[in-house]
Amino acid sequence: MSDRTCSRFRMRAASVAGALLLAASMLGGCAWPVVDRGHVPAFSQSKEDVWAVLPLRNNTETPQAGQRAASIAHSVLAAQGFTNIVRYPASSDDETLFDPAKPDQQQTALDWARQQHARYAITGSVNEWRYKVGVDGEPAVGLTFDVVEVDTGKIVWTTSGARTGWSRSAVSGVAQRLEREMLSPLR
Repeated sequence: MSDRTCSRFRMRAASVAGALLLAASMLGGCAWPVVDRGHVPAFSQSKEDVWAVLPLRNNTETPQAGQRAASIAHSVLAAQGFTNIVRYPASSDDETLFDPAKPDQQQTALDWARQQHARYAITGSVNEWRYKVGVDGEPAVGLTFDVVEVDTGKIVWTTSGARTGWSRSAVSGVAQRLEREMLSPLR
């Protein structure tokens, strides 16, 4: 090959590589989370403070999505260094399979957190927990978290987020990455 042919080949290869990088960055944006959060107050950093993970309201058609998300939240908090975490016990009631809306459930859980001497409690809702319909079947997760001051019942911090994954990703993996991003300011 002549120098001129090699030069053209390199320029085309560079153009193709640049186009592929651009396409990959645009497609990669699909998997990034969308997270909104309020101003994080100065939470007590005492190791004796107990944090409670309360039930998450399931606003989806996926059975037990709230319990799954709460389980991941508990694990994420432990990985972030929280040492005194208690989790509201799951009910063995058959109706919990579909997380029916029980008007007194939140108050019951908050009363339970007071009995555990928790200072803060995490609660919220699951708004999406599914694989999207279509050829790729991408996992999609949407969550909200509220930090409640247990003594007063006042919400002192809130965050919401959504994330999708690639077709070979698991919903639980997408949820774990999203929850890690959402709860990271609590460290």
